[in-house]
Amino acid sequence: MKDRVVLDASTLPMHGMGAASPTWWATGAFMLIEGSGFAMAIAVYLYLMSLAPSWPMEAPPPDLWAGTWLTLILIASVVPNMLVSRWAHRRELRKVQIGLAVMTILGIVPLVFRAFEFTTLNIRWDDNAYGSILWVLLGLHTTHILTDVVDTIVLTCLMLSRHADNTRRYGDVQDNSMYWNFVVITWLPLYGCIYGLARL
Repeated sequence: MKDRVVLDASTLPMHGMGAASPTWWATGAFMLIEGSGFAMAIAVYLYLMSLAPSWPMEAPPPDLWAGTWLTLILIASVVPNMLVSRWAHRRELRKVQIGLAVMTILGIVPLVFRAFEFTTLNIRWDDNAYGSILWVLLGLHTTHILTDVVDTIVLTCLMLSRHADNTRRYGDVQDNSMYWNFVVITWLPLYGCIYGLARL
């Protein structure tokens, strides 16, 4: 039996970054699925709003301060997040390490405001359908912030370890940055529903 070389792949890198990486596509698919979940939750909110004689039901609109501060922090976090992604693409290790530490803090701070936000909704989750969907929307988004914070902490630890200077890790940092942008973008329509539509 004779072997015939069709393609010499020995010069290719062991790991790709961006669209050359399978995890980039997996993260994109994950965001598509989760985005569909958010869209369905918003559809439920709008459906309940269309059926209710008054909205919000039996409660004043949520207080603005906690949700608005959280929104401003999330929007501000996009700038350092994009820088971390750029530094990871250039494989600038020290900048990536510092950037991940900053992004860890910028992920934890919104969780503090989210804890206050639950207390400013002016309704419990089990009071009525409005309270239930409100808590579901916030709960879904809180889960996404928490997921990314844990991922960022793990990546920070890896990038501070001997595993740091590895192409695969830089690709992971880029994927994490992409997911954080998704977390920020998905919050904007949720904020509009929770705080804007409740005041129409």
